[in-house]
Amino acid sequence: MATTLKQMMEAANAAVPKITPEKAREMIGKGNTLVVDVRDAPEVEKSGKIAGAVHVSRGMLEFRADPDSPYHDKNFAKDKTVILYCASGGRSALAAKALKDLGYAQVYNVGAFKDWAEAGGEIEKPIEPGM
Repeated sequence: MATTLKQMMEAANAAVPKITPEKAREMIGKGNTLVVDVRDAPEVEKSGKIAGAVHVSRGMLEFRADPDSPYHDKNFAKDKTVILYCASGGRSALAAKALKDLGYAQVYNVGAFKDWAEAGGEIEKPIEPGM
């Protein structure tokens, strides 16, 4: 039987803890933490990203996170705490579940970028064209 998006979201939310921006800042402050923005490039270019975050669009996450992939990003390490976010929290929940499936143990979903920004989290603004 086919799986629905609703079922996938329920499984992701059950497998990956949702944390507040305040909790995320606390975890980042402890070090050995990777923050991943899984939004698409135009979204990041428009709004900026969490300071220090690595941008990996949702479609490339597994390729960047798997050490056996030719596209592996050295920022990804299974001994790190990984915090993901997107525009509303849906893609980051699914992405976080994928990382759990790949063997990442400490994975969290901080949800929406706007929630981080509204909570006073530090943001790297996009670079203006021509700068």
